[in-house]
Amino acid sequence: RTQKTRLIFECATELMEYNRVGSFSMASAGDGPSGPPPAVKAVLSKFSSGREEDKLAGYLELLKVGPELLKFVPGEKAGDLRTWMEAYRYWNQGGLSNVRSMLQLLVLKTRKNAAAAANAGDLSLPELVVTPATGLLHPLLFDESGSMAYASDPKSYMDWRLSSACAKSAKERKFPLAPDDAPRVALLLYRKHVITGQRYIADLIRAMEAEGLMPVPVFINGVEAHAIVRDWLTSDREVEKVNSGAATREPTYKPNEAAEVDAVVNTIGFPLVGGPAGSMEAGRNVDLSSKLLSDMDVPYVVASPLLLQSITTWKECGVLGLQSVVLYSLPELDGAVDTVVLGGLVGDKIALVPERVRKLAGRLNGWVGLRRTPVKDRRISVVLYGFPPNVGAVGTAALLDVPSSLDNLLKRLDKEGYNVGKYASDPNSSGESLVAALSVLCENAVIAGGFERMQSAVEVRMERARGGDPTVAETLARPGGGLGGAVVKGANVEFDDLENMLGKYMARKVRRAWPESERGPGVNAKNEMVVSGLQLGNVFVTVQPLLGVEGDPMRLLFERDLTPHPQYCAAYKYMQSGEDEGGAGSQAVVHLGMHGTVEWLPGQPLGNDRQSWSDELLGSLPNVYVYAANNPSESILAKRRGYGTLVSYNVPPYGRAGLYLELASLKDLVNEYRSDSAESRADLREAILAQCERTGLTSDISPPGDDADDESFDDYVTSLSNYLVELEERLFSSGLHTLGDAPTDSELASYLNAYFAGRLNDGEVEDVVRQSRVQRERTDGNALNVPAFLAWLADLAGGGATEDAGGEVSDEKASLMQEGLEVVDLLKKNAEELNSVVTALDGGYVKPAPGGDLLRDGTSVLPTGRNIHALDPYRMPSAGASARGTRAADEIIRQHLEANGGVYPETVAVTLWGLDTIKTRGEAIAIVLALVGARAVREGTGRTVCFELIPLEELGRPRIDILASLSGIFRDSFANVVDLLDDMFERAATADESPNMNFIRKHAAELEAAGTERPAARLFSNPPGDYGSMVNEVVGTGDWEDEASLGEVWKSRNAYSYGRSEGGGGTKSGTSRPEVLNKLLATTERIVQEIDSVEYGLTDIQEYYANTGALKKAAENRKPIDKSTGKAQKVAVSVIEAFGGPRTDDCVPVRAVEEVLRIEYRSKLLNPKWRDAMLEQGSGGAYEVSQRMTAMIGWAATAEVDNFVFDQAAERYALDEEVAAKLQKNNPEAFKNVVRRLLEASGRGMWETDDETIEKLKSLYADADDLVEQVR
Repeated sequence: RTQKTRLIFECATELMEYNRVGSFSMASAGDGPSGPPPAVKAVLSKFSSGREEDKLAGYLELLKVGPELLKFVPGEKAGDLRTWMEAYRYWNQGGLSNVRSMLQLLVLKTRKNAAAAANAGDLSLPELVVTPATGLLHPLLFDESGSMAYASDPKSYMDWRLSSACAKSAKERKFPLAPDDAPRVALLLYRKHVITGQRYIADLIRAMEAEGLMPVPVFINGVEAHAIVRDWLTSDREVEKVNSGAATREPTYKPNEAAEVDAVVNTIGFPLVGGPAGSMEAGRNVDLSSKLLSDMDVPYVVASPLLLQSITTWKECGVLGLQSVVLYSLPELDGAVDTVVLGGLVGDKIALVPERVRKLAGRLNGWVGLRRTPVKDRRISVVLYGFPPNVGAVGTAALLDVPSSLDNLLKRLDKEGYNVGKYASDPNSSGESLVAALSVLCENAVIAGGFERMQSAVEVRMERARGGDPTVAETLARPGGGLGGAVVKGANVEFDDLENMLGKYMARKVRRAWPESERGPGVNAKNEMVVSGLQLGNVFVTVQPLLGVEGDPMRLLFERDLTPHPQYCAAYKYMQSGEDEGGAGSQAVVHLGMHGTVEWLPGQPLGNDRQSWSDELLGSLPNVYVYAANNPSESILAKRRGYGTLVSYNVPPYGRAGLYLELASLKDLVNEYRSDSAESRADLREAILAQCERTGLTSDISPPGDDADDESFDDYVTSLSNYLVELEERLFSSGLHTLGDAPTDSELASYLNAYFAGRLNDGEVEDVVRQSRVQRERTDGNALNVPAFLAWLADLAGGGATEDAGGEVSDEKASLMQEGLEVVDLLKKNAEELNSVVTALDGGYVKPAPGGDLLRDGTSVLPTGRNIHALDPYRMPSAGASARGTRAADEIIRQHLEANGGVYPETVAVTLWGLDTIKTRGEAIAIVLALVGARAVREGTGRTVCFELIPLEELGRPRIDILASLSGIFRDSFANVVDLLDDMFERAATADESPNMNFIRKHAAELEAAGTERPAARLFSNPPGDYGSMVNEVVGTGDWEDEASLGEVWKSRNAYSYGRSEGGGGTKSGTSRPEVLNKLLATTERIVQEIDSVEYGLTDIQEYYANTGALKKAAENRKPIDKSTGKAQKVAVSVIEAFGGPRTDDCVPVRAVEEVLRIEYRSKLLNPKWRDAMLEQGSGGAYEVSQRMTAMIGWAATAEVDNFVFDQAAERYALDEEVAAKLQKNNPEAFKNVVRRLLEASGRGMWETDDETIEKLKSLYADADDLVEQVR
């Protein structure tokens, strides 16, 4: 019987099935139910509310009387269940005495010679020392005997806390008490720590009281957190909702025991529903927790000391592994914000860091302070972006029309009662005007003159605009400049003032990094830091300072010890300084768009401490961060390092590229060829080939030779036609999104066409949009009228629009059209974006939702206006991602074998990025596994526990070595995956296999023979705490000599190895291993890059060439010279477009990077349809064009950009007088950058063109330069 005993308590129900005592087992028998027999289950069912979420808490209730009831249930199994429950009761009560008693019980009841006594039920049990399952405590709360006492419910606790007895006790013990009107904060504590007398609990309560917060400290076992929120806690807003009928109470709510609170702090982590036992199926009860917290509408914060890490390890490496999942990943699914690490282990004790407790208190006071301040008196800062400098980037953000969004935000704030001055009532006010004025304040010459001259600088520019000066943004010619009464506000900040703001410790670090002789950007002629913005009533609108210095814009990220420059620090501290101190006095900041830089500042990768600059500069300021819904990767940094309460915004509508100009003419020729007789086709051959040559299509579809027969040319034309169809149907983002704007009917149709991808035709999509409009009109904008919808489908069937062969609407078609109506309904809720900003600024709770995009992730990412989060990293890769990744790897190998005479690649570099990992559920990880010859092993709960090597006999080919290039976000967010991959590479490197069949072992042995440490290191990234290759910064400034140098910049920034073996057990965050990286680069023959969305293609953002392109160049730098070309051997790049949702076939398209670049350029940058959509977006659209021209230089330097791309880019943007004039009018600096990049391409030998074109471009650049300088 002893061998049959297995006890598992307070854990996931999936794992609790392994419980066994004697004949009792919770495991299911075959297909039958698990657990005790039906009669016993009937008893158990009485101790739960019957709700799924309360089952675990029901176990605890059962412990009180269950063992006594089971005395009367006959049978051995019931007796053994009683033993299990009695053991559980001792374990649950905790403490040394109870644990000793539990062991004594088990020994007595499971020994064979005690069986009779056990069954008889007359065995004398040790005394149980009882602590309530839930209760409230306080260091001043004692019973009559002077022992620690517990309040039975929040109301009785608050009665005591506000009593004269409490005040008297505090005075006698010199215990600090918060005033009676202090913010009340529910503090969920782990009962086990109360039982074991962990000192940190009393210290935490004392510290919060001292910081002016009134904690309501509720201890729980861990599984009842949701029940506490539901039954014992409420808020003033929830009371208002219930009284008005906007919300209803759960039947379990206990009004005579509940208390109102202003915030909820969970010190346990894990999901709100189920706690540690609810964590095995991430997101299982998110809807429930979201409803509970939405009804309360108060901030939900997770803050805890680390229970799996020492304070020393945290300070050295940040929060690691499972601890990060407990504190961040899982609570974020419930909408948790502002996570603060309060301390950690010191030996076997849990200790607080007092400064971190003050940080938590400060942030809670910030949120509650917002709520308690009348709306008309709230002071808000709005931060826009202007990076990189001098290319028209002021007031831009990814996929967002910032000027229009700012306009919407200010008008909505006015509607809510905020003081925005005259902006909302001024018919001439414009977001474009505000951005134009802010651009003036960002000019170096204006900054040099100091703050006192800035108002006049803006007024002079307005006067020039009214006079028709073409060098000034036309929008400033409006009455009042279109500024809505905004005035310039700011200050010249001396370093002594900055020291007072920062404190001496952090100020000393800044002074050392930025001495008086090198103060950085943003200083005037007197070397004072200039902070400026526009004031509209109580709203201060400003531009985030540049991160570094001109020519070295990301300087501080090269070395971890460097700091933000003084003016950057001064800008954030100025926002928070009170008006009486000369500051903006802001109570909250809104970062408008994706993304800024404060969350990227030096400091802990995860788990801010006192020396993390984002922590220091944001202070206690609530941060409402408006972020693109389709980027759950980088948003993690904004949330975790930047304390961002995220509010997602939608992506712009999708457009089909169509065909244009030469491509449209070519399509006509192809169609004519295919429809004409054989005799007339011969005349079209030459025209088709000539048009293909002009459009560069000969690189994509190789033309047949001059002597090709008719059949060969017919095949060529067929391939050409298929390629043109693909181009025509190619998706792109059309324009930019405006925060809070609902899509128009035409935009809705474009979303639906992209979403259904042909499953509904154009007419059916139009029907869906039309019916949605009719239904919303009939229901005043509320939910869809289902009966009317069904009647509409019937009408359609009668008209034959959606009939099947039998004249009826097919079930499939009806289902698709209903799905379309649901998508439309969700898309029309874009107004919730502004609703959520208002909710956050009201100190409320913003609902959570997964980040992602509509095409791949479906409607789960809608509506926007949500606090987006990522996924549980312990479930990577998913089953679907594993299957798709394996198919992709097979295709990559097939293509390589075909191109290299059947020889396998020895090393393949795979980029692992946070964004595509989250959105594809880990496809790139699966590609790595498949190339190596490994597979994920999952435990019963679905979590990945290791990657096992597939035997070579089963694999049937060599194991391919991997250089895994990790983004900083992947490195920090998926530390568990990094550890598992590192373990896999270590085992592969030592596997008893032939080096000819295991290239990992082969290369590791060669490194080991050369005396290199850690020869199995394969996971490389930036230095700890740093992000980015910096190649895009170098390309942006133009400060690089040759293409090879870009590869070396990448190599220098990615030489740090990560994984379980770096320091042992994940206690070391990274080690520089350039020798191993050199070896892997030298043997790399192919690189793999996934693209995860339509919005961010290779040509749309700088990061792709700065990482994948530069990695390619770094590998080629280490290749021998190809005698046929006189250049280093090329390294191929395989690109996998992983957007558009799962495919129904087995095909995973893998293309060469050059092919993808041509497709993207033809469908977007060179496409007049895309261009015109961007030109309609004002300054932001012009900037988007400018940035893509810079990226084109980056790709030409690291891969290959065809000459026709530069030819047509020049024609479309610089040499077209109408387009050039519009670009220059919208954004002079952006237009100047367009022309500059074309000239740079010619000067660097990337583009061959005629002298006349170059002279025209030089003339345009000179004129543009003169205009920009005149503006300045």
